[in-house]
Amino acid sequence: MDVQSDFVIIGSGVAGLNFALRAAEVGRVAVVTKKEAMESNTNLAQGGIAAVLDMDDSYELHVQDTLASGAGLCHREVVELVVREGPARIRDLVSCGVSFSGDPKGSGDFDLGREGGHSRNRIVHTADMTGREVERALLEKARSHPRITFYENHIAIELITFSTRMKRGLVTTTHEEHCCGAYVLDRATKRVRSFGARIVLLATGGAGKVYLYTSNPDIATGDGIAMAYRAGATVANLEFVQFHPTCLYHPEAKNFLISEAVRGEGGTLRDARGRAFMADYDPGKDLACRDVVARAIDTELKRSGDDAVFLDITHRDPDFVRTRFPNLYESCLRFGVDMTRDPIPVVPAAHYICGGVVTDTHGRTDIRHLYAVGETACTGLHGANRLASNSLLEALVYAHRAAEKAVAEFQSGAIPEFPAPPAWDEVGTTDSDENIMVSQNWDEIRRFMWSYVGIVRSDKRLERAWRRIQMIQQEIHDYYWNFKVTPDLIELRNLAVVAELIIRSARHRKESRGLHFNLQHPHADDRRWRKDTVLRRPFVG
Repeated sequence: MDVQSDFVIIGSGVAGLNFALRAAEVGRVAVVTKKEAMESNTNLAQGGIAAVLDMDDSYELHVQDTLASGAGLCHREVVELVVREGPARIRDLVSCGVSFSGDPKGSGDFDLGREGGHSRNRIVHTADMTGREVERALLEKARSHPRITFYENHIAIELITFSTRMKRGLVTTTHEEHCCGAYVLDRATKRVRSFGARIVLLATGGAGKVYLYTSNPDIATGDGIAMAYRAGATVANLEFVQFHPTCLYHPEAKNFLISEAVRGEGGTLRDARGRAFMADYDPGKDLACRDVVARAIDTELKRSGDDAVFLDITHRDPDFVRTRFPNLYESCLRFGVDMTRDPIPVVPAAHYICGGVVTDTHGRTDIRHLYAVGETACTGLHGANRLASNSLLEALVYAHRAAEKAVAEFQSGAIPEFPAPPAWDEVGTTDSDENIMVSQNWDEIRRFMWSYVGIVRSDKRLERAWRRIQMIQQEIHDYYWNFKVTPDLIELRNLAVVAELIIRSARHRKESRGLHFNLQHPHADDRRWRKDTVLRRPFVG
């Protein structure tokens, strides 16, 4: 065993760091992260965290807003749990040193914003850089903890289970799997290391890079979902991919999100001729839920042939805009857009995946001692469409609950000592001389997923995507078993698994609901399809 710890956490965003800090109170913690620890979806989150913190608000209003957004698939008991525990988790962040707007010296007098789908102002934020501030504070605290060790620039390849029979990570599962670690590639040495642990947490974030256009960082390749699925864990609701309506449209702007909070502060979407069009699509106009706004923009662009629509907040006082959105203002200026004077050109982009690895209310998967939290997990909170700023809320609540359960499990002494796994087997493999296979398939997956499994789908488009992913999966499989693993190959393999799961789920659901819109089945069918889409890898004996 190369690294032996009590807890192994794969991912270093808000969910992983929260879990790490609690777990470190009782044991040794190894945090595995594929790039620098600061690189995460958390760090890019601009809007904020939804929580009931105002006398004009109530738990029930937040619950109802979440249920309405989720289009009938939210699990109400989960929604109530997350909403009610949210304020306490905000207080935890303040105690960790997170500074929120309007909260001088921890007064609790937060400046609460509003975003699409919310009936009250309840978004706690740090200007327009909330995720960065949360990540900073948690990372600072975790780095100084003597029981937490970071393994940066390490990329997980495969989970290790007690029932595993290994040859280069091939997982053979029974129905009594126990997760006891992971095989991890050290980018610096190019050596595969085995990480052993009593408890493993997946907190690897989302899978936005499966699409050509995304607000996500390059690390968002669905690693946790793919690894858990290959190990035999249940996944669900992967057809529900949220496309953020407003990413900056500029040839040099990569993954730059224009926060929904801009519309929350009065920003209006207009076409290239200056017409405000959202009233044509929803009574909530520019504050409609994200799926409605993204489809509206997609429709307008297809109808007009324009490259972008425009988000206009020029009617607000310039000093207010610069103060409320300092990061957005400065970033837009770098691309030649003064948002106090110019409407911002925007297009939709893949943003958040509502499905993932199925967990219970303590973050436990159906593989023993394997937990999943954050965007990697499917808890039942989001249903068919995530309500804005509920993602960081979910990550905080579930990381706390998962850590409590994992710590109790660890302290109980009930987790057996597992035998050391076999070393990573590279016999018969060589260094690749055909990297074009990786880059070509990476590009093709992202393009056909955007074209065929994007904002608007059809049966014909989904069948095309299904045929292509089957061919690509076979190519990847053959390549994987013949050549030594590289970071690009690991990510491509995971990306292809997630793409296949999204396509399978979308083909299965013969209706339109939330984020899944199919031209052949344009209406929701509550009688037949008001249920989760659940997938599990076939048993291999």
